[in-house]
Amino acid sequence: MTQLTTCIWYDYTAEEAANFYASVLPDSRVVAVHKTPSDTPSQKAGDVITVDFEVAGQKFIGLNGGPIFPQTEAVSFMLFTDDQEQTDRLWNAIVANGGKESACGWCKDKWGVSWQITPKRLMALIWDNPDAAASKRAMDAMMTMRKIDIAAVEAAAAGAPVNA
Repeated sequence: MTQLTTCIWYDYTAEEAANFYASVLPDSRVVAVHKTPSDTPSQKAGDVITVDFEVAGQKFIGLNGGPIFPQTEAVSFMLFTDDQEQTDRLWNAIVANGGKESACGWCKDKWGVSWQITPKRLMALIWDNPDAAASKRAMDAMMTMRKIDIAAVEAAAAGAPVNA
């Protein structure tokens, strides 16, 4: 069967990014580092050209392609977290390592890759909630946040006022 692997373009920092992901995210590791056997238009023989790695059990290839194609929010990686501690740990690791906060649980790592640090509880309160009014309150609360605060979303779903 054909295998699907996502290739992520980096500005010559694929190995650094893969090592960071492996150090922070569960079930993640660097599998192999490949060096180009000959000169290319942008690299010399012996330079790292690709890195095979896994993030949360998913396979990726990091390509050291240079600055031609920067990352955008058009593609993001969604990490579903079990609790606030895990949400905080992953968010803080990405942002504190040169990343940037965004809205509604989104952040970017220092390489420009977009991540959604998404508590499973948030999804339950918004998408799996049989109470449409509570679902709306949870969604409205989430829309005011950067990093998701599960307790605040739960309080909003229950009808408590949201602090802006």
